Amino acid sequence: MNLFGLMEASGSAMQAERVRAEVVAANMANAETTRTESGGPYRRQHVVFEANAKATSFADVLGNSTSGSVASNLLPLGTAPNKAAGGVHIAGVVQDPASPLKRYDPGHPDAGPDGYVAYPDINPLTEMVDLMSATRAYGLNGSAVQAEKGMITAALDIAKG
Repeated sequence: MNLFGLMEASGSAMQAERVRAEVVAANMANAETTRTESGGPYRRQHVVFEANAKATSFADVLGNSTSGSVASNLLPLGTAPNKAAGGVHIAGVVQDPASPLKRYDPGHPDAGPDGYVAYPDINPLTEMVDLMSATRAYGLNGSAVQAEKGMITAALDIAKG
């Protein structure tokens, strides 16, 4: 990991947590949506995170040189091995497979012939916990970036003399 590797990893985590918070907000906004473009009630969504691949380190290249060719492991000049090694990215946003909740409301325009309406299976308490978790993770990664900035500033002060 290079000097700015921590910032890249934390930045990728902050971006992923921001998307997670947006999905939670969309879930809360659509908690009472009974009609969507695809038909039926809104379906709760989840964000799936995936760890970024590890960067190719000098030790890896050196270790592979004993068993294979070094040239195949080297990257072209000026390219980074991986922008956010150790970071995270969004693998996808998936829909919750839970069946919708049925509530008896015969006066609702989307009520079936039996008088029941299909509502999304969204628990506001669960959504708030997810939102708080995303907010805290975002803040922690912001603190990590601030700590890295302090370390870089201290290193520059030492280099000045």
